[in-house]
Amino acid sequence: MVSDLIDQDDRFRGILDRLTSKSIDDYYNPYRLFEWPASLPDDMWWMSPELTTTHGSEAAATLSQEQLFALSRYESINFYSLNVHGIRELLIEVVRRIHTTGFETPSEFFHHFIGEENEHMWFFAEFCLRYAGRIYRQPGGGVAIPSAPSPRVESLLVFARILIFEELVDHYNSRMALDEQLHETIRAINRIHHQDESRHIAFGRELVEHIFDDVRRTATDQELLDISSYLRRYMAYSFESLFNPQAYRDAGIDRPLELRRALLDAPTRAEAERRVFRKTLKYLEKTGIVR
Repeated sequence: MVSDLIDQDDRFRGILDRLTSKSIDDYYNPYRLFEWPASLPDDMWWMSPELTTTHGSEAAATLSQEQLFALSRYESINFYSLNVHGIRELLIEVVRRIHTTGFETPSEFFHHFIGEENEHMWFFAEFCLRYAGRIYRQPGGGVAIPSAPSPRVESLLVFARILIFEELVDHYNSRMALDEQLHETIRAINRIHHQDESRHIAFGRELVEHIFDDVRRTATDQELLDISSYLRRYMAYSFESLFNPQAYRDAGIDRPLELRRALLDAPTRAEAERRVFRKTLKYLEKTGIVR
């Protein structure tokens, strides 16, 4: 059982205790923390230019500075919308498991995780609604969790997905938090999210590795290969979600679907995806979860 492995691992329990204490020490009230200007300037970057989907592409050379600013504005709305949808999904899965068999030990940290993620979802939604008037819809054609051969495998896929999502988001947060080209409000929400996500990622890596150690004791080689293939597909899907034709359309770009296809096929896409998931893939390959 997962709980047996965790209960016997003093190192993991020590990490959980430290992360729980850090959550308590770093606690803040998001409803009082942020200053929300009535509007943000249009003639500036809303997302670091090197993080936009057109960066370094042939398409970017055809856009005016005004269009590039507009594109960063709506791509930032898409990014925060993805956070809203992703957080909602991970909360559902964590709430399903808190104080259940196999998750007794991490349940105390789950309480902090759930509270923090709920607050993250609020301030990302607040940003979208204040400055765009809406939250972009969740992209269709997602990578659903397949029918798993056991609850342990299902939990492995769930928490590995959560970890991948958090590491993708944190790649963007950590860079935008320090980018002085961005408005302080944008930097602030990325900074505070990065602060919390650092704990969540540390926890997620430990938990995923514990569950995987349990799974591979009895899994067949084909089942392990299926897990690896699924997580690679999920990483690709997660990255492709950043390329939203609605954002291109709202930025006033003609033929947004054609632009999305061109950008996904461009060599800059593969390079950007490798940068985003460099640490994630190194971890997943080192542990043997992804081959």
